[in-house]
Amino acid sequence: MKRFTLFLILSFSHFLTFNSFAANIDLKDLCSGKYSAKRIYGVHPLNDGERYSQLSPDSKQIVAYSFKTGEKESTLFDVAQTRGKVKLERIDGYIISPDEKNILIQTQTQSIYRRSKTAVYYIYNMVNRTLTPLSDGGPQECPVWSPDGYMVAFVRDNNIFLVKLLFNNSESQVTKDGKFNHIINGKPDWVNEEEFVTDRSLTFNADNTMLCWIRYDETDVPTFSFPWYKGMSPEKKEYLTYPGSYEYKYPMAGEQNSRVSVLSFDIKSHQTRTLQVPLDKDGYIPRIFPTSDASKLAVVTLNRHQDRMDIYMANPRSTEARLAVRDEVKHYIGENAYNQMLFIDGGFILCSERDGWNHIYHYDLNGNLKKQVTSGNYAVTDFYGYDDKTGSYFYASTQEGVTRRAIYKTDVKGKVVKISAKPGTNSAVFSKSMKYFMNVYSNISTPPVTTLCDQSGRTLKTLIDNKELVDKLAGLNLGQREFFSFRTSNGTELNGYMVRPSDFKPSNRYPVILFQYSGPGSQQVLDSWNAGNMGGCLYEQYLAQRGFISVCVDGRGTGGRGADFEKQTYLKLGQMEAQDQVEAALYMASISYVDKNRIGIWGWSYGGFCTLMSMSEGRPVFAAGVAVAPPTCWRYYDSVYTERFMRTPQENPDGYDVSAISRAPQLSGNLLICHGLADDNVHFRNTAEYVEALVQADKDFKMQSYTNRNHSIYGGNTRYHLFRQITQWFEREMK
Repeated sequence: MKRFTLFLILSFSHFLTFNSFAANIDLKDLCSGKYSAKRIYGVHPLNDGERYSQLSPDSKQIVAYSFKTGEKESTLFDVAQTRGKVKLERIDGYIISPDEKNILIQTQTQSIYRRSKTAVYYIYNMVNRTLTPLSDGGPQECPVWSPDGYMVAFVRDNNIFLVKLLFNNSESQVTKDGKFNHIINGKPDWVNEEEFVTDRSLTFNADNTMLCWIRYDETDVPTFSFPWYKGMSPEKKEYLTYPGSYEYKYPMAGEQNSRVSVLSFDIKSHQTRTLQVPLDKDGYIPRIFPTSDASKLAVVTLNRHQDRMDIYMANPRSTEARLAVRDEVKHYIGENAYNQMLFIDGGFILCSERDGWNHIYHYDLNGNLKKQVTSGNYAVTDFYGYDDKTGSYFYASTQEGVTRRAIYKTDVKGKVVKISAKPGTNSAVFSKSMKYFMNVYSNISTPPVTTLCDQSGRTLKTLIDNKELVDKLAGLNLGQREFFSFRTSNGTELNGYMVRPSDFKPSNRYPVILFQYSGPGSQQVLDSWNAGNMGGCLYEQYLAQRGFISVCVDGRGTGGRGADFEKQTYLKLGQMEAQDQVEAALYMASISYVDKNRIGIWGWSYGGFCTLMSMSEGRPVFAAGVAVAPPTCWRYYDSVYTERFMRTPQENPDGYDVSAISRAPQLSGNLLICHGLADDNVHFRNTAEYVEALVQADKDFKMQSYTNRNHSIYGGNTRYHLFRQITQWFEREMK
């Protein structure tokens, strides 16, 4: 802890920080979204490369806009202009067919898990403006268009159905073995959905002759259940007298996963085949992709350790599969490898950390490497696309520094040009022609600014500047947001930011609250409006108004700094992360304006886990802490996520033995722990077992449970209540 560098990012220079007329943030206003930034959601680039579509704010229209001017060019759908018997008040979403002649209109949406949902879909013919039900057999899941736009496949009750538009929307059932908690066709089970970030495992091949899907046999996966109560907001009246429960398959670390396979259905002959894809008995298939060759379905597989990814080209008719690319890395393969894989005409592009940094590689369909697109000691964080006319690739990376994201273009000769204008955090949605992109820029003190740009980076139009929000914030009593870095006692340099009160006086001594997430590959210390809680560190500003300094530090294991920095926590989750949060507290305690006896820490999910680990690390530096929805023992968490970083409990018992529960007797500081009773992700069981360990260790604590709430803990007044408890806890214990 020898060096301290402070970087002032930006302040609202158009108003006086000490303006006596400035208002304070009201927590209820903050939780209700009063200070939410305006954004453009659901941008869908259209085939002509010049336009994009978007659902109107009132959810009654689908509108096409120009990528060049941002002006409205046409209305693709309007609930008031449809013909036929079906009449809708509003819609929830849409999926345009590849030929852009029809649209699947999504209504009556019901969430299942984080990404999955059921909905009632209608087929909208854009020529005659008619709406017809996709199916009369009940709500549908994860529908997908055929490439020619003449068929739709979807899942219902774990089975696959096929609708043919050219045959008067005739519907046929493709699979019949689907059964809840046993066999799933075409959509992932809970753990594959959650940890492989997908809600569909169903696709057509390039010439519309074959339908392909992943089949999940979860018969032998252990079940987990949680209770349902009547509750409120929403009320479950069916549990008025007796509570109920929800039971589903949840493989915990080291337990049996679903057995997966890839099947194909010949649409003409109705023959179903199992593709001969080599796969470890306990392996995963996180993705299948159609390619430009109808005889090649790309099947992505992972071994259970997730350090080897194979891409097979499987013939959906002959069932033969040939290995195209094997990507092996040290420790584990991150989600970008399959999340950002892009199949183009005659090839595909993938991201890999094989050289220690996430970079872009271009292959042909036979698996021959055509080009390593990027290289160097920086990480590609998003890959946006490839312009086959110019040979240019478009991506975002950390080339401007670990806390920033800029957008780049590299041409056929390898020349790299930055095409985002301002330092901070930039993201993009490109037109299909790659001629234009919608850029969203922000920094830690500037709400998002959305602009349209050409591929050289020239701004064509500003769509949203969030001036209304900026003006609101100008009337608030906000303190400075600053970045800093310091070295820990073991010589590791860590990055952080802090928010100080607007009336900050160096001669005073302030209580400090550390907020962190700390999970593998995550990053909280970003020059982005998304930093902190509720945008622009506004919850941290609320705490600053109440006399606290808020601090966030990214410790070892976090992202943006290459594989070596991220993966050093492998097999020992929580140990280094807790050490680094303690070091951050000790560093803050060494600053003259910090009261070393009033330092607190809090976090949600992995951040809740790290809070508990830090408060029981052995050095009693925290006066108080709040853990929200924490995993308290990795033996209780799901197989895919946990084993990616820890392997199985059978292979790594010592790593699993170091947990918040095993450290309960060492807890130091006053603890509030909060959890939703219907958390399907980090089960309430984690908190129940942990607080029992505290009771037996004779440790005092407070606990707040939330009826029928999932991992996000929201609904009705819930979110405001939660943040009020967090605030009051720190005020009670540290002021």
